[in-house]
Amino acid sequence: MRKHTIVLAAVAVLLAACSSDSSDGEGRTPPPPTTTSKSQAPGETKNIATGLKVPWAIAFLPGGDALVTERDTAQLVRVKPSGEWEQVGTVPGVKPDGEAGLLGVAVSPAYATDHLIYLYFSTATDNRVVRATFDGRLGTPQPIVTGIPNGPNHNGGRLAFGPDKMLYITTGESGNGNLSQDKKSLGGKILRATPDGKPAPGNPFGTLVWTYGHRNVQGLAWDDKGRLFATEFGQNTYDEINLIEKGKNYGWPEVEGVEHREGFTDPLLTWSTDEASPSGLAYANGSLWAAALAGRRLWQIPLDNGEVGRPVARLTSGYGRLRAVVPAPDGTLWISTSNQDGRGEPAKGDDRIVSLPVR
Repeated sequence: MRKHTIVLAAVAVLLAACSSDSSDGEGRTPPPPTTTSKSQAPGETKNIATGLKVPWAIAFLPGGDALVTERDTAQLVRVKPSGEWEQVGTVPGVKPDGEAGLLGVAVSPAYATDHLIYLYFSTATDNRVVRATFDGRLGTPQPIVTGIPNGPNHNGGRLAFGPDKMLYITTGESGNGNLSQDKKSLGGKILRATPDGKPAPGNPFGTLVWTYGHRNVQGLAWDDKGRLFATEFGQNTYDEINLIEKGKNYGWPEVEGVEHREGFTDPLLTWSTDEASPSGLAYANGSLWAAALAGRRLWQIPLDNGEVGRPVARLTSGYGRLRAVVPAPDGTLWISTSNQDGRGEPAKGDDRIVSLPVR
């Protein structure tokens, strides 16, 4: 697999970033907004919904409407393709704190018969995954995975069902890097569970753990061959995209970026941290699409039989911090801004969900 390192920031900015790990969207000092004038979006964007408060995750229902989580309000919102939206439930037990709050959402692959959705959120004591019925309104959530370490930073939080119909859960190390290498801890991992929260058949250690050695994973996407990719926040030097494979160790806190060290799996691609802070990840039209918070852009990463090409910056001005990106049923990408999270500069209508044609 080709591995690419994209270093686009000035040395002075990079050195300044190395002195702080405190205040960007995921624990770093943010750079000023940057613009790449030569980069044009694949198509014309349009606003789908406006007036949201820190929309963290998006998942589509079979009918084409989307469920959206609001991190700080603990509200579950239903958004129609027409742009109409309504709050459909307050998730009980959510305790927002910095990056903690109501995070991931996923819709059961068997929704037509079981009407279940899945949510990842922070409580006063842990991060957890719950499932609940959804028939226009949110039912009573039932915990299925508890005890994931939490804190003001590095909570992971993405939920996605894979081609194998298993539930994949990304977690952060909550600021304690030692948890990432501890296979008994649920922190700093990608977990793989059955729909009822049990360790999935074939997991490498007989537990929920699928891979380990992660700092803070917030994006998951499968390509058309079933390969799993993930975005990961680095500390001060390199953000990453990784090819995720069963049982592998992705190095944190021993390794950040590409080091070719025995026993650790190198990333496919790295960025300097001020150009990325990659959160959501999607696959569409032969490319990965990574939503960047500090980078304030959408990265398009071409794929060729699993190999990554050189990333191209899209949506480089006018949108600010980008959090979620998901393929919509109509072939566009839906992308959420995260400018109301205390680290952005909200524009009129923020936070928004916009759609981007990619085919």
